[in-house]
Amino acid sequence: MTTETLPTAALPPPRPGPDWLPDPGAYGAAPDRCITELSARLGPFATMRRRLTPVDATLTVAPDAEDCVLSLELGGRVLRGRSLTFVSTAIMPKDDGARLRMAGELALGDASLPATLPLRVVDRTADRLLVVGTLGVPYRALRRTTGFALPRTRPAARIRLLVAAEFTCPA
Repeated sequence: MTTETLPTAALPPPRPGPDWLPDPGAYGAAPDRCITELSARLGPFATMRRRLTPVDATLTVAPDAEDCVLSLELGGRVLRGRSLTFVSTAIMPKDDGARLRMAGELALGDASLPATLPLRVVDRTADRLLVVGTLGVPYRALRRTTGFALPRTRPAARIRLLVAAEFTCPA
C-alpha cells in the first residue's frame, strides 16, 4: 500500500470586517439609487406621503463591527428648508445577516431623538449593499423634540421614513 500526497489548495485569506456587510471601505448611494419617503400615519391610514431628496447617504464599513456607521441626510419641501438626518450608533445583524438593525439618532436641525432603522438586505456583494427598511417614530415625540409640525389637515400618530438604497464603493 502506498500513500499519495495530494496538493493542498491554498485557502483565501480571511476577509477583514464583518461578514454580514460588504468589504471595509466608504460606500455611497447615488441620488438616483436612493429612495426616501416620509409619511404621516393615523392608525392604518397614511394622511400624507412625500418623497424626500437624499442630500447625502453614506455607509462606512470598518474592520471592527462597532465602528461601522450609516449616515443619511435628507431634504425636501415638507421639511421647510431644514435637513433630516439619521446617523447610526450601532449596526447589528439579525437572521444570519439577512436583516440589519441600526440603532441611532434621528435629527431635524439641532434637536434629535433616538430611533431604530431595521433594514432588509436585498443583495450583498463584496462592493455593494442593497437595502430597504422603514423607521417609525411617534409624531408627538418628534414634534416636541424637533419642532416639526404638520398642517392641521394632516393628522398623525406616527411618522414613518421609508429608505431604499444601493450603497456602492467607488473603487
